[in-house]
Amino acid sequence: MAKTANPRFDSQFLDEMRRKLLKERAKYLHSAEEYQAEAESLLATREPGDVQFDEEGGEGTTVAVERERDLALSSQARHTVSQIDAALERIDNGTYGFCITSGAPIPRARLRAIPWAAERVEVKAGGLGRR
Repeated sequence: MAKTANPRFDSQFLDEMRRKLLKERAKYLHSAEEYQAEAESLLATREPGDVQFDEEGGEGTTVAVERERDLALSSQARHTVSQIDAALERIDNGTYGFCITSGAPIPRARLRAIPWAAERVEVKAGGLGRR
């Protein structure tokens, strides 16, 4: 993809953010795959009919809860990967660092803390930008 100039940031800052985003993307993708594998492993080690849906179903219920937790964590990590991909796209098209809701600049400190941040804090928290 061709890079578009971003008037708010120099290329050094954008390169720093791209590196952080790619590192975080790899970390979250790995986590998503690990949680997915763990959920599948829990399912594979169970015998058909092991799950008990009554009050006495302690072990079966625990495994089901663990599996659901792993699937939820995998989904959460994959969602973060999609947010990171969107941030990388914003770097490429020159819109990185601007709130996708209000269009106002996102502070550098927020971007350094959460490089894939797409909204200003007050907008994300339901402040003025959502009225």
